[in-house]
Amino acid sequence: MVQIAPAMSAKLKSLQGQLLLDSGQLGGSFFQRTVVLVCQHNPEGAFGLVLNRPLGKAVGELIIANLPDGLRAAPLFLGGPVQPAALSYLHTDQFLPEAGVLPNLALGHSLDELMEIGEKFSPAVKVRMFAGYAGWSPGQLEGEMKRKSWLTFPASMDLVFNTPPDQLWQKVLHHKGGWKNKLLSQMPEDLSWN
Repeated sequence: MVQIAPAMSAKLKSLQGQLLLDSGQLGGSFFQRTVVLVCQHNPEGAFGLVLNRPLGKAVGELIIANLPDGLRAAPLFLGGPVQPAALSYLHTDQFLPEAGVLPNLALGHSLDELMEIGEKFSPAVKVRMFAGYAGWSPGQLEGEMKRKSWLTFPASMDLVFNTPPDQLWQKVLHHKGGWKNKLLSQMPEDLSWN
């Protein structure tokens, strides 16, 4: 007799294209007050990039490559605690048929492709680069969601590229609405400051 395991994908609600926000339960951890864009989420796990942790350095200061000037001067973000030497980037253009994170928003890891993107002269091209990433093993993110460690909110190009990183967590909480989220966004980072 053959037993068939229940399809995990039938239970899994993919969070790809969603923002994860610290729900206030991640104090003292790397993820305190972070906003993470979930780039991939399937039964094998999840991959995301923290949008609001700029390193305070330009890409060209930390990446040894012959990048176009526009990319060299761009700020580098800490995408997460996993493999901080790994480069990932989000990019958009008028039409990206291979976009997989959101419509017209793609995730990349190839330095050669990044250089090609940087050499385009289209004003619609936007790139954000990250050192490291946030990763979850199978079922780990689902467990964190059950424990209410994260709040979710639909990602948008405006939130990914145009919102100042130091305002992103509070802004998304305000967009999410509700008195609890408003109160959470106004709490000091360290409650002893109160």
